Amino acid sequence: MDVLEELRKFREMDIPYSRVLSSMCTVPLEIAVKAHQMFINTNLGDPGIFPGTLELERKLIKMLGDLLHCETPCGYICSGGTEANIQGIRSARNIKAKKEPNIVIPKTAHFSFEKICDILRIEVRRADVDEAYRVDVSEVESLIDENTVSIVGIAGTTELGQIDPIVELSKLAEEKDIPLHVDAAFGGLVIPFMDNPYPFDFVNEGVMSITIDPHKMGMATIPAGGIIFRNEKFLKALEVETPYLTTKMQFTLTGTRPGTGVASAYAVLKSLGFSGMREIVKMCLKNTKILTEEMTQLGFEPVIEPVMNVVAFKTERAEKIREELYRRRWVISAIRNLSAIRFVIMPHVTEEVIKNFISEFRKVI
Repeated sequence: MDVLEELRKFREMDIPYSRVLSSMCTVPLEIAVKAHQMFINTNLGDPGIFPGTLELERKLIKMLGDLLHCETPCGYICSGGTEANIQGIRSARNIKAKKEPNIVIPKTAHFSFEKICDILRIEVRRADVDEAYRVDVSEVESLIDENTVSIVGIAGTTELGQIDPIVELSKLAEEKDIPLHVDAAFGGLVIPFMDNPYPFDFVNEGVMSITIDPHKMGMATIPAGGIIFRNEKFLKALEVETPYLTTKMQFTLTGTRPGTGVASAYAVLKSLGFSGMREIVKMCLKNTKILTEEMTQLGFEPVIEPVMNVVAFKTERAEKIREELYRRRWVISAIRNLSAIRFVIMPHVTEEVIKNFISEFRKVI
């Protein structure tokens, strides 16, 4: 058998995005694919060999900084939100330099913080959330002590798309002189393009780092995560010596690092502009409303009213419904601790996809 034919058969086993309503990734734009192909053999792990790709990354970081209201952004494009969260907390840990460091996170934080606890040997303290699943700031304050090296807030929780009270968390962070890291892996490229966007970013003086992933709502190719710091101080806290490369120091977590994510993310943002991104977010929010109305008519109540293009519905049969849909090659999420089914309405989830899904969903229930 021809190798490419063999590969094609494996690829055909994958479920197409047109039947996926659970993923925070999507089909990359055509221009992102072309940019990816153009930079396919670049390695930003040794940037002296690829000065053009490095300069492109700087331009992209500046673009993301402008979006996030930061005049002096520093950071890089990484593998995804997990790496970005690790680096945000690692930088804060190195700067605060406590012998027994801890961080305070919402109970709704992404599971990447479990890995952070393990890798960085940091105690993770989890604060309760209110009835709308936003972190309780008073409890965050009660969990802080002299060894706390970072506070974490989420701008677009993975399960519900909720936004923590970042403004209040920032004030607390300033008062306690503790860096605030905002995990906006998903919301970072949604919230700025919404009507009356919540101020989750560097406009808050206590925010020192933000996770933002272009391979999610930025429609770049995978991998294209991002970590943005307020200034160079936080990036320098990550530096290690590189004795044989074209640069003397390296601040990234991984060594070898493709330039494809940089190129594809830049291509999307440059070609669409912020106005084009706003139209795509508007479309996703419209389709979220359509799905919510359809599900409500079928008797399913949202856990919370959708804040962005993520919505979950209460049901004691969540896991059974998910399994039956998966057997039919439709993919949704089951949130086990909430007894709910979850949907993420990405650009590939069109009105037609929703119509086809609801038709199948009726048969399942």
